[in-house]
Order: sequence, then C-alpha cells, then structure tokens
Amino acid sequence: MAPSAPPPRRLTTTTLAAGRFLRLDLLEYRGRDGQPRRWEAAARQRDVGAVLMIAVLKPSDRLVLIRQYRPPLDGMVLEFPAGLIDAGETAAAAAVRELREETGYHGRVTWVGPSSCSSPGMTSESVILARLEIDEGRLENRQPAPAPEDSEEIAVCLVERGRLDALLRAEQQAGTHLDSRLVAYAMGLGLSW
Repeated sequence: MAPSAPPPRRLTTTTLAAGRFLRLDLLEYRGRDGQPRRWEAAARQRDVGAVLMIAVLKPSDRLVLIRQYRPPLDGMVLEFPAGLIDAGETAAAAAVRELREETGYHGRVTWVGPSSCSSPGMTSESVILARLEIDEGRLENRQPAPAPEDSEEIAVCLVERGRLDALLRAEQQAGTHLDSRLVAYAMGLGLSW
C-alpha cells in the first residue's frame, strides 16, 4: 500500500498591500502533490469575525432586510443586516447592536450558529449567523430609528416570507444586487424565481 500524501498546508504569508480595514496577502502553500503553490487572498485587519442577522418581526412574521450601497459593486445590494464583531464582544451581543444600528429595531437573539466561511476562495473572513425576533409591540420597535455609521448608506426593507421571491425578482430587475446568503435562504424556503 502506497503511503498517503500529506494534506496541503500553508508555508508562508506575505502581505502585498494593506489599508485601514483590509490586507492583500500572498499565501504560499504545499499542495497534496508536494508542489509549492501560491494564492492571493484578502483578509480583514484585526479580524474578530462578522455576524449576519436573520431578523423576524413578530407577530407579523416579516423579515428585516436592508438595501445597502456596496462600493466594490458600485451598486445597491439587498441583504440581511450584518456587521463586524468588536474585540471582546460575543456574536449575540454584536447581533443585537448591529441590528439596532442598521435598522433601529431592538431584537432578541433566539439562536447563534457556528462560525462559517464567507467566500473561502477569496478571503479568510468568518461569519456567524444569528436569528433574532423583534417584538413589534415594544415601544422602541414602533418607530425604529437606525443609527448607521457615516459611511453606510442603508435602507430598511420589510417583507413577508411568502413575498420574498417577488421582492428578489423585483429588486434584481431594478438592478439591485442580491447577496448570496439571502438567495440561499430563499431557496431553503422553497422559493424560486
């Protein structure tokens, strides 16, 4: 029996460029065939991770989405609210904070998932999904007041789950980009457009 090949592993990381928030790294690794290989990847500076919120208004059962300008696409993207986890902060605490900042809603975390890869062919960023419920009867949720960062251009979009496919279709026809996680969620609901 032939010995199995060692698994691929990274040998070195060289920073090619760095900005305030992102870094471009050249990764050198040894492939399963033993040959050295190279890969370019983006990384966040001081990465703690990110959280993405699947927030639902109760009792209306509407999803809370956002339409946000994303400079890399030079366009608007329909997506779930999301944000970076601060150092020393839990994913649940970041979810509550980011939901309030981006949408103005005060939610309660009902589930926190494991860390998952955002776009592993391009970046080392990890994302934790969290489900939140928002009590529409609470006073602070009757007229939510978002407080986005100065650099964020965000509009809140509420949609009934059964109307999500129609919204995705309309947004795409209007030239809005769709976040892949939102599309995967819609497919999980059995929706297709």
